[in-house]
Amino acid sequence: MADILTPALGESVTEATIAKWTKKVGDAVKKDELLVELETDKVSLEVVAPADGVLGAINAAEGDTVVPGTVLGSVTEGGAAAAPAAAPAKSAKGEAKAAAAAAASSIDITVPVMGESVAEGSMGKWLKKSGEAVKKDELLVEIETDKVAVEVSAPADGVLTIAADEGATVTPGQKIGSVSGSGAAAVAPAAAAPAPVAAPANTGSAQVKNETLSPAVQRVVAENNLDPKAISATGPKGNITKGDAIAAIGAAAAAPAPAAAPSAPRALAPREERVKMTRLRQTIARRLKESQNTAAQLTTFNEVDMTNVMALRAQYKEVFEKRHGVKLGFMSFFTKAVVAALQEIPAVNAEIDGTDIIYKNHYDIGVAVGTDKGLVVPVLRDADTLSLAGIEKGIGALGKAARDGDLTMDQLQGGTFTITNGGTYGSLMSTPILNAPQSGILGMHNIVQRPMAINGEVKIRPMMYLALSYDHRIVDGKEAVTFLVRIKELLEDPQRALLDL
Repeated sequence: MADILTPALGESVTEATIAKWTKKVGDAVKKDELLVELETDKVSLEVVAPADGVLGAINAAEGDTVVPGTVLGSVTEGGAAAAPAAAPAKSAKGEAKAAAAAAASSIDITVPVMGESVAEGSMGKWLKKSGEAVKKDELLVEIETDKVAVEVSAPADGVLTIAADEGATVTPGQKIGSVSGSGAAAVAPAAAAPAPVAAPANTGSAQVKNETLSPAVQRVVAENNLDPKAISATGPKGNITKGDAIAAIGAAAAAPAPAAAPSAPRALAPREERVKMTRLRQTIARRLKESQNTAAQLTTFNEVDMTNVMALRAQYKEVFEKRHGVKLGFMSFFTKAVVAALQEIPAVNAEIDGTDIIYKNHYDIGVAVGTDKGLVVPVLRDADTLSLAGIEKGIGALGKAARDGDLTMDQLQGGTFTITNGGTYGSLMSTPILNAPQSGILGMHNIVQRPMAINGEVKIRPMMYLALSYDHRIVDGKEAVTFLVRIKELLEDPQRALLDL
């Protein structure tokens, strides 16, 4: 078998476009017979058959972009001498053998197990196209579930064949593609793989041809409304180069333009765009609405003077970072205050199960994190046992895992209370929705300098509004207000926590 390779395209020319195949898979060909025409931004090239035989495979379809050395197809040697009537049968046998060999050496790409209780996912965008070469363990596609995104990598070196399109619903164990272990793309008789595979450079079999405009020239002409007949051609055999078209743009700009007739303003973008919700976004929407429909939600507000916490943080932040290797933020103070308040008001750390109330004697705090794919709430385990440094490190690691899509199912389940910080985005006040089946969620907000009455005097203080949403079926108003006041006291006077007051 002889490969049909993309030849060297000339100085400063790095790619070409497949213009036309003159033969189909299974056709008999002669050595040096024209097989495919390539177009660059300067010239047109002809690629001829490297040997007598049968055109066994086409790896790059018309319109594909290729580079020097790309395998465009292959010729099965020895098949061209057969009589014309016998050629189709022999080519069919050659295709069947090629397909069987490719199938025998291919490795299936299957959907991995996606976690407990996750039965299906949606295909994300493939990072490679069918026919492209891939390396073992190279990331190929992400599968989105209602909780996490699962990465799927190449099982071996070879050429990719895609079997499941973007957006398709798939289940664990389902085949979504394959990789041919031999390194050669499998080609069906009726269609060609859309992308090329890199191969050693060819040194001949190409001649200059003057035909229609190259794709690059066509693009310049169309985008700038140029008349090809008015462009001076300087290319070989009188063809128009990309440089000629660009030069014509300047000439057209220099010429006085005729007065244009008034026209209605044209829309620069579509008025609407329909995009399918990701599986994670669908789950977020469903769970939030279920929470609203299930719990008797009520929100109570208070405000906290952040002066003392901010002063404490400013005084020790450098020493804290040098000692613990992590920055001292506000989340650790709030987490400590929340745990103390939960220990005092256990109903806020409980949940309803049928006609029973389950009181939690552990404090696993969910921390809402906004990502490009949606809102997730990873859980900081046993927050009551952690120091300020331990809380900051834990929250930092969870936030990074959330943004990178590396959260595990265990990290997203089992929280007893949630903290959400809309203040990082500039929110002044909000009414958070419960993260069911939890009974409480604390909303932090933006710190704003406001005039406050302090001992009969008006002073400017850094103030933050706090919002506690709670399930009124299990938490009474008195308990909710007491809980929020307790957090306010601990933040405005951090020494209380040290003295256990």
